[in-house]
Amino acid sequence: MQKQKQHQPTEAPPSPSPPATVNPKSLLRLPQVLELIPVSRSAWWAGVKSGLYPAPVKLSANVTCWRASDILEITEGSRHE
Repeated sequence: MQKQKQHQPTEAPPSPSPPATVNPKSLLRLPQVLELIPVSRSAWWAGVKSGLYPAPVKLSANVTCWRASDILEITEGSRHE
C-alpha cells in the first residue's frame, strides 16, 4: 500500500522589491513607477489626470515616462507623513 502525499501549502513567491537606488536624473516607465508607488494603473492615471501625481514625459507616441526626481519626491513625502 502506498502512502498518500500530504499536500504542503506552497509559499507565494516574494514580491519584487523596488530598486535600492534610483538615479534622480533618470526616466521611469510606468511599471517602475508602480513598484515605488503601490497603486493600480487606473488609480495612477486618474491621479495624473487630477494633478495628484506628476505629468508624464512623452518620448514618442508609444513611450511615456516620468522623471525619477518627481516620483522620488512623492515617495520621500509619504515617508515623512
